[in-house]
Amino acid sequence: MTKRSLLAVLAILCGLGLMLSLSAPAYGQAKPKDTYILKGSPMGGVKFEHKLHAERAENKCDVCHHASKPEKALDQPQQACTGCHTKAATPPMKTNTVGAFHKTATATAGTCIDCHKAENAKGKKAPVKCLDCHKKENT
Repeated sequence: MTKRSLLAVLAILCGLGLMLSLSAPAYGQAKPKDTYILKGSPMGGVKFEHKLHAERAENKCDVCHHASKPEKALDQPQQACTGCHTKAATPPMKTNTVGAFHKTATATAGTCIDCHKAENAKGKKAPVKCLDCHKKENT
């Protein structure tokens, strides 16, 4: 193989590699953002650090991203909570956004609070009081 044809092959391979790396989210699962601000609460937004939570859940996505329900199929494998749970529950959904995170009446139980309590029982430090998560500066 000549030097010129070798360079041509390398250029083609580099081009293919670049195309694949740029289009990877279209073929695989897109990497989530690291930090989200969950807005809408009058108490203040919640800064949610995805990487921290994924590490604590040992990268088992279904700890938070539950399987879809028969009433509403997922649009993607690990869909954002707000993809189904809207501010006001929209049929066929029965649980609104707040209810997806914690029970609205007392906020002493629910997905987030129960997990935080379990982490605290293991000696870790996870927030369980409203204003530990809800902060006005996050709005």
